[in-house]
Amino acid sequence: MQIIKSLIIPLIFFSFWCIGSALGSFNEFLLPSPIKVYAAGLELLQNGVLLPNIYTSLYRVLIGFFITVAFAFPLGILVGLNRRAQELLIAPLDFLRHIPPLALTPLLILWCGIGEASKLSVIILATFFPIFLNTVNGVSHCDSKLIEVGKVMGLSHMAIIGRIILPASLPSIMTGLRLGLGFSWRALIGAELLAAASGLGYMIIDAEQFSRTDIVIVGILSIGILGYAMDLAFLWISKRIMPWQKEFTTNANY
Repeated sequence: MQIIKSLIIPLIFFSFWCIGSALGSFNEFLLPSPIKVYAAGLELLQNGVLLPNIYTSLYRVLIGFFITVAFAFPLGILVGLNRRAQELLIAPLDFLRHIPPLALTPLLILWCGIGEASKLSVIILATFFPIFLNTVNGVSHCDSKLIEVGKVMGLSHMAIIGRIILPASLPSIMTGLRLGLGFSWRALIGAELLAAASGLGYMIIDAEQFSRTDIVIVGILSIGILGYAMDLAFLWISKRIMPWQKEFTTNANY
């Protein structure tokens, strides 16, 4: 039933697109018909253009995401547990949080060159703060009564972190990871602006220069479908990690 409900709005939009294109209501240059977009997608698949670009973009998103998790997650725990670290780091990090990663593009090119490092840097900068801030929030707002119970039971400091604080922080941490994954895809186009020769962002930009709006739409739909599929996979994992958090997993379906 939920699947049917979630398809209502996309089906309405698609029907409007089909009918408008059939009646000639849309400028074919600005918004090509679904048939033309389908034909462009099929052509890109047959001539071996679409799948390599998907693999390249997927690789960049996943590598950028996991690199970010590797240092944003432990740093978030450290800052969440230490009020002095919060006082020292929150202000400068809050300053950096308001700088769009694309604004740093000239510096990233100078520092990292035009290779993969600068593209991954854009994704990492876009992904870092959702993961870091949600981890800090989850750890620092752990119920103090639970921590007191752990102390009364004689648990060590590390045991309290591992058996009480981290499990209690999981909903906030998982929300940050989910947001970070979404931000990775959002940053992808910006990352692939940096002298890329492959990837969905490159394909979209290249198609825009040749006024191929059908290919642009194929690229946009590919990013949306991939991002949605990864989000569903993330929710599936979340349900198994946190079976007690029905509210999170239910709301996350949206």
